[in-house]
Amino acid sequence: MVRRRVSYVVSLALLASVASPALAQDLPAAAQPQEIGLSQEGLQRVDAKMEKIVREGRVPGAVALIARNGRIAYYKAFGMSDPAKKRPMRKDDIFRVYSQTKAVMSIGLMMLLEEGKFQLTDPLEKYIPSFKDLKVYVGTDDKGEMILEEAKRKPTIQDAMRHTLGLTNAGTRGPVERHYLEQGITFTRLESLEQEMDLLSQNPLVYQPGERWLYAKGADVQGYLIERLSGMPLDKFLQERLFGPLGMKDTGYGVPASKADRIAQYDGPIEYPTPGNPGLDMRPETYERFATRPFGTSGLWSTAMDFARLSQMLLNGGELDGVRILSRKSIELMTQNNLPAAIGDLSATGDPGIGFGLGFSVALDPAAAGKLVSPGTFGWTGAATSSFSVDPQEKMVIIFMAQKWPYDEALLDEFHAMALQTIAD
Repeated sequence: MVRRRVSYVVSLALLASVASPALAQDLPAAAQPQEIGLSQEGLQRVDAKMEKIVREGRVPGAVALIARNGRIAYYKAFGMSDPAKKRPMRKDDIFRVYSQTKAVMSIGLMMLLEEGKFQLTDPLEKYIPSFKDLKVYVGTDDKGEMILEEAKRKPTIQDAMRHTLGLTNAGTRGPVERHYLEQGITFTRLESLEQEMDLLSQNPLVYQPGERWLYAKGADVQGYLIERLSGMPLDKFLQERLFGPLGMKDTGYGVPASKADRIAQYDGPIEYPTPGNPGLDMRPETYERFATRPFGTSGLWSTAMDFARLSQMLLNGGELDGVRILSRKSIELMTQNNLPAAIGDLSATGDPGIGFGLGFSVALDPAAAGKLVSPGTFGWTGAATSSFSVDPQEKMVIIFMAQKWPYDEALLDEFHAMALQTIAD
């Protein structure tokens, strides 16, 4: 995946205050799909697919968007936004995007790298002193005590951005995960990023930095670094430096009361504790805590159009409507595979042919992945079955927004394939 940065603080502040109202527009639509090399018949097949998944109950409702060459060919809402109230889905409905928040953290942090605030190879302890001399868990002795060893190298900011840091998640798999759970390193109990960093530093890493890919708390580390390096609260930084300048008018932590009628709801209650993962809490009321406690791993609300604007900025090499967020070189780095050679790709987690950049997954070998996807495609997903995808080869942006749990990766893959079958040039 890729991200790019805006200029400097003064010019960004001016953009946020002066330019953002003019930018808060939808991407332009193509008069005819053929103008951008897409097939009308192919788009009709997307319609049929969307109607089928709603009819079969795979999601209560969804919003789907397909753009090519900066112009929208497909942007529709299907099904119910609020099944309990029988309210139809609207294109401008607002969704909990969960882990798509992580990709936003990487964009924000790369903005600060371009200002010379840090280097990717900097050890985390340079900015988070409590991370100094972290040990690594390697097993337990015959008394059940944890055996620790010295880290072979210090974890870096790059490790935090590509999930090779050594952190884990609260749960019951092992003593470190259980300790996370006991300490309250979960969204139901954490009050701030600073508190989380203090708690994480009290635990060992679960693998040597750079030797494994484990999807964990790296984005919270990034969020904390954004606050430290910018001198601003995370939510304020993102609003003033990214969402405002890009015209992402419905994206942020929390939803204003004036927009509450546009919130897409889950279909039915969410079970908690989550079976098999007691550290994961998908309840809507838990998500609402992020409005006053911004985190990096989750917490943002957004719309299909706002993420289309973000995605188009990335596809454009860091610029949209005259506003530059990142340089082309930063996006090139972020969207190439950043995993160490010893890891290679995500085969160990069941995703061969897929690598990881700085904040996004990257398609390396579609044949090995067994997916209809162009090489170099990047993006990420959210736990409630949402996704954004950027295809530089085909100059396409593909967005799918729903509020469905459990997470349905197969459905997201199916929609991505349906989007690509519309190509007719």
